[in-house]
Amino acid sequence: MKWRVDWVASVSMVGTIIKYLAVTMVIPLMVSIIYMRDIWVFVAAIGITLLVGFGLERLDKDPDLGPTEALLLVSLSWLAVAVVGSIPYLLAGYGTESMLRLPINALFESMSGVTTTGSTVTAELSFDRHSHAVLMWRQLTQWLGGMGIIVLMIAILPELAVNGAQLMESEAPGPELQKLTPRIAETARALWLIYFGFTLVLIGLLYGAHLLGFAPNMNLYNAIAHGFSTLPTGGFSPQADSIAAFGAVVQWIIIPFMVIAGVNFALFWHVLRGEFRTMVDNPEFRWYMGAIGVLIAVLSVILVRGAAPAMELGGVTEGLTENTIRQAAFQIASLMNSTGYATANFAQWDEHAQVVLLFVMFIGGSAGSTGGGVKVVRWLITLKAIRRELYTTIHPDAVSPVRLGGQVVDEDAIRGIMVFTLLYIFLFGVAAVFLSLDSARIGYELSTLEAISASLATLGNIGPGFGSLGPFGSFREFSDLSKFLMIFLMWIGRLEIVPVLALFVGRLKDR
Repeated sequence: MKWRVDWVASVSMVGTIIKYLAVTMVIPLMVSIIYMRDIWVFVAAIGITLLVGFGLERLDKDPDLGPTEALLLVSLSWLAVAVVGSIPYLLAGYGTESMLRLPINALFESMSGVTTTGSTVTAELSFDRHSHAVLMWRQLTQWLGGMGIIVLMIAILPELAVNGAQLMESEAPGPELQKLTPRIAETARALWLIYFGFTLVLIGLLYGAHLLGFAPNMNLYNAIAHGFSTLPTGGFSPQADSIAAFGAVVQWIIIPFMVIAGVNFALFWHVLRGEFRTMVDNPEFRWYMGAIGVLIAVLSVILVRGAAPAMELGGVTEGLTENTIRQAAFQIASLMNSTGYATANFAQWDEHAQVVLLFVMFIGGSAGSTGGGVKVVRWLITLKAIRRELYTTIHPDAVSPVRLGGQVVDEDAIRGIMVFTLLYIFLFGVAAVFLSLDSARIGYELSTLEAISASLATLGNIGPGFGSLGPFGSFREFSDLSKFLMIFLMWIGRLEIVPVLALFVGRLKDR
């Protein structure tokens, strides 16, 4: 069957999305006016974005989106938003020594923000080098990408609601979209309202800690900036030392919100309706919370036993203290749901602690959360499917369906999960090898662990890696070719691989 797609219809709708992206730039524009710096950057960026948006939108005044066009729209939208989102970086960096003046670096930073990855190519974070407005835009891109750009557009654009279910399935993290209401647009609004509500609560708590004297440097700007970064599990911070720049109170406030961000947001909708058992009985939620608890305990023990000068450099003091538990809890919560914040330089920790953190990065958050990674439910179903195969090998006549939470998992869903998991591992491995070889080509000394962590950090939308790529390091030393690969990994990882590859496969089969 010949593969057909109406590119004009999809690109036209991308133009509509870009047009609305210009509206969000008003927020950093207001910040630039308050601080009287880089006003022209955002005036120009808004003008360019509107021009591009309206220009593309006019290509098709009445776009008709079929299933293939919907798939294309989702893939192109994230790419286009990242490209347009890099404009403020390029304009602000013009004529300066900023790393973001280079197009490849600006695109890397923008894609990292939109996909909530949190990897960075700039190591010179300060308000001397970057304006408050530019850094606020950097934070805002994460918040826009957290719950999903397409989900937001479905919530506000009636024309997208027609294909809303397929659009959300292509973008939403996890193997299956859970409709909360009969109308998909209402589901999108409900998810965004919950997301917005949690963001406001976190901002209020952070600024409240400042007003009460617990966090002198957590002013309103920083509270908003970290509210924009925590709930989407982004990990960017306007502070060079990330959350280590703040005290224990701020860190304890952020820990539960990172955990919340890794929970399926549909469960919070049920809780608001008084259906508490829905959350408690959810197997993925129980395994997610249980895994966090166990891993915090394991890492705490490792940190206590391994406390040494190198460990102290990473912010861990000797013995089982509040600081040790807090460091373990923060790093587990941050890396499991792919936030990527840091309160300690875990690149300085011993190999046992780093193995635990690498394992955590593989797990991921829950389906329907803003977290990255493979997702807990996929690992659960994969392990159950493997166990079934082993059982039926011994008992070939046995009928053994895979069950999760008392429900039989559809065979098509199992096959889809297995395909995703295999693709994820394959892409991760190939990318790690490529990054290692390409770095050797340009004389950049990249260890095997650093190459593995770079691949995993970008494909899983996690952010920091190990070694020089750790929480206080950057990806600036990679070649442009490697940066392009990691941009691709962030993009395809956020869309969970299959929707993007399906487009490439469709084109290849048509040739």
